[in-house]
Amino acid sequence: MIKPYTPDCQDRVMAIWLESTVQGHPFLPRAYWEKNFPVVRDQYLPSAETTLYVEDGKILGFLSLIDGTFIGALFVDPAHQGKGVGRALVEDAKGRYPQLTLAVYAQNTGAIGFYQRMGFQVVTEQPNEDSGLPELLMAWQREN
Repeated sequence: MIKPYTPDCQDRVMAIWLESTVQGHPFLPRAYWEKNFPVVRDQYLPSAETTLYVEDGKILGFLSLIDGTFIGALFVDPAHQGKGVGRALVEDAKGRYPQLTLAVYAQNTGAIGFYQRMGFQVVTEQPNEDSGLPELLMAWQREN
């Protein structure tokens, strides 16, 4: 079930973020993500529109939108990846907005493949603002 984020969910959401981001980005050291943890928790999460995927009362994943069009975060508990959680979160966002964009590290081939299966197309490649590593800007637009 998709539910809106509430601040009392912050600890679980951040635990999913850290665990899945470290696992999904082995090309960056864990210390890089740990350094960014407070920024994500205190700045990005409160300013984003975040939805949760909840099953049997447990949060299994979340998606955060910035300005209603940019997917700033899509993270799923690693134990529940490949089970439709991410797909449900993206489909929910696609149902609410006519176009979406995102940035994904070029080395994160699993995520790129997932987004392509979800209908996103690569628009351009650019260096990531923080790490300097190449990332792909991807976009999806609802067909009329």
